[in-house]
Amino acid sequence: MIKLTDSDYEMIEVLKRSGRISVTDLADALSVSRSTAQKRLERLETSEVIESYTCILAAPYQRDWVSAHVMVTVAPKTMEAIVKKLSRVTGVEEVHSVSGEFDLIVVIAAPSVQSLEAYVDNVIAIDGVERTRSSIILSTRINRRP
Repeated sequence: MIKLTDSDYEMIEVLKRSGRISVTDLADALSVSRSTAQKRLERLETSEVIESYTCILAAPYQRDWVSAHVMVTVAPKTMEAIVKKLSRVTGVEEVHSVSGEFDLIVVIAAPSVQSLEAYVDNVIAIDGVERTRSSIILSTRINRRP
């Protein structure tokens, strides 16, 4: 992993707010030349600091979505393979390695209960997943994430 500079962190923050920003607008936001912004961006991508760009859905669109925490127990020595497969499962938003009775907590979001059920079934079907327990999220009382 490369050592990040304050300028790198500043670029990352701009990209987190707008992953589709053009390099020209990125350069303007950072008060650097277009070529400097392009080189810094390429450096972050090739050094695997930036893995991908994504779409963040607006809160009003997601208001009626349903989410669940799926606690997962994995077979010995299958953790990395399972996490890799989870990264490709539709609806999976977060995967947390945890201590305790379960090995992972998978956060899944879907536009309907039927979709959520299908997404959870896709998690259960992964080879090496031994046991799951799901909890549907009814409401969010505190959310400090952007």
